[in-house]
Parts: sequence; C-alpha cells; structure tokens
Amino acid sequence: MGKWSKRFVFMFLCLSVCLQIPSVSSSTSPLQGNQGNKDSSLARTFNQEEEAHVVHCSRERSRAAWKVIQEYLTPFVEREQYKISSGCRLHPDNDLYRDQEQHKHRVDINEWRCGYCRKNFYEEKYLDKHFDNRHFDLLNASHGRCLADLCGALHCDLVMDSSPRKTKCNPAAAARNKHLCESLADSCFPVSNGHVSGRLHEFFLRQFCDAHTCNGSPKPFAKGRKKRRSILYIILSILTMMLLPLFYFFIYMYQRGIKRGSQELKRISPSGRKKKPS
Repeated sequence: MGKWSKRFVFMFLCLSVCLQIPSVSSSTSPLQGNQGNKDSSLARTFNQEEEAHVVHCSRERSRAAWKVIQEYLTPFVEREQYKISSGCRLHPDNDLYRDQEQHKHRVDINEWRCGYCRKNFYEEKYLDKHFDNRHFDLLNASHGRCLADLCGALHCDLVMDSSPRKTKCNPAAAARNKHLCESLADSCFPVSNGHVSGRLHEFFLRQFCDAHTCNGSPKPFAKGRKKRRSILYIILSILTMMLLPLFYFFIYMYQRGIKRGSQELKRISPSGRKKKPS
C-alpha cells in the first residue's frame, strides 16, 4: 500500500510541474514582447532622426540654377539698378544652399576649404558631403527654398552638361516649364511696378520662357550673357598701359641713337679725306 502511495505522489508532482510550464512561458512572453517593442521603437526613432537630416533638394542642380541666374539674369538686373524683392524665388535669400556655398573656398586646384571649420578637402564633392554631414543644422530647409525646383524653367541642363544630349521634346513638360517660367516673371518683375520692372519682365520672357516649346525656336538665353571683365583681363590691361610708354621711349631712343651716329659719320668723313699733292 505504501508503494502505491509513493507512485501516486510522484505522478501528482509531475502533473503539477507540467501544468506550471505554460504559465511560466506565458508570463515571460510579455517581457519578450515588451523588449521587442522597445527595440522596434528605438529603431523607428533612429530612422526618423536619419530622415530628419535628409534634405530632398539637389545641391548640384541648385548650383546650376544659381549659375544661370548669375550669368544670364543678374548682370541685366544690375544694369537696370533694379532690386529683386525677397518674395521672388530667384532672390539669394531663397536659395537653400547659398550660405554654405558662400563658405566654400577654393584654395588651390585640388584643395577646397570649409569656411565654417577650416577643414580642407581634395575635391568639391567631398566638401559638399562634409556640409551635409557636419553642417546640416545651418540649412534653412523651409518650404519653397530649393532652387533646384526652378531648373525646369531656367534651362539648367544647358549649363550642367558640356555636350547636352538630344532628347525628344515632351509638350506637356514644356508647357509646365513655361507656366513656371511665366509665374517667375510675374512675381519677380511685376509689370505694375513701373517701366524698369516692365522691361525686365519682357526680358525674362524672351530670355527664358519663350524657349519652352517643341518647335525648336527660339533658343534659350536669346539675349545672351553680359560679358564681364575678368581679373586677369584687368591685370593684363594695366600692364599693357604701363609697358606701352616704355616701349615707345625705347623706340625713340633707338632712332635718336641711329640719327646721332649718322651725323657723326658725316662730320668725320670730310675731315678725314687726304689732300692730293699739287
């Protein structure tokens, strides 16, 4: 009888242990689930922080748009002594990368320097990456400040590619770009602001907007660019003005020396002749 009681007690203990295993696993699973939720939330936070530093604005195309403005628009605006309002998207303050571009210094052919921290780089593209990684907090990423968004209206592709590829014209894209171009002309150079603004409004239409067509005429930048005298040209001009008087002085002294020598020869020749005996 004692032998059967021991077996009964052993079987009861085994059964109770088996019943406790699911409860333990169920009690530990919420902890694991909470830990997994924490990990996933941390991962989402990290991804959100990374996405917060991403600026969806092409630096290269913004630089091309600024180059077009500086070469094909600004000289004519300065000649008219017209001040573009800050509400115009072509205004320098509305360029997302303008401050960083102004803090970019080219020291040598293969040396670029950051104007913020004075760090040097071999190529401009590495300095651009440095700006994105180290100085992204200096960007004013407000709405409507991406100059690259205006590239369609400003024909940026013509200044980005040395040999632009011929592509089939898309009438819908040409119409959109022309509409954007005309809206820039209206906002930057309102006709109601006077004669100067009206002339620049007409100039902007001829210079940029009329070329947004698929018939191939007229060409972009129909008014061309205003030629600016480079520093090298100015230096050469100054040197020429300084050396030109010296050149004429040398010619004058040379001719004077030849003339004096010929006169002395004439004086010597008569006195040097021997008299014939009578």
